[in-house]
Amino acid sequence: MGIAVQAQDAVYGRGAADLHVRLDHDADGQWVLEAEARTDQDGSVSEWADRLLGRGLYRIVFATDPYFVGLGLRPAYPEIVVTFRMVDETAVNNIVVLISPYFSTVYFGSLS
Repeated sequence: MGIAVQAQDAVYGRGAADLHVRLDHDADGQWVLEAEARTDQDGSVSEWADRLLGRGLYRIVFATDPYFVGLGLRPAYPEIVVTFRMVDETAVNNIVVLISPYFSTVYFGSLS
C-alpha cells in the first residue's frame, strides 16, 4: 500500500522537522522520482502512507546537510539513503531513521 516515514533527530531528541525527503523507485536500473516532501513538526511524512506502491526496489533520500547546517552543525553525511524492497502491496511499511551529524540508524517494519 504505502510507507509511513519518520526522521528523529538524535542530537536534540525530537522529530527532524522540515527535512527534505525524496522517494525514488527502481526502473530497470535507473532511479526515478516517485515523490518529494518535507517532514512535519514530528519529523513525519504522513502523506505517503496512502500512496500506492507496487512491488520492487525503492529508496528514500533524507537531505541531512541543509537540515544540520541550518542548526549550526556540520554533518559528515550530506544525505542518508535508505534502500528497501516492497514485497507486499497491501501493507503499510514503517521506516524510521534516527539521524545525527555522524551516525544514522534505520528501522523498517510493517504496520499491518
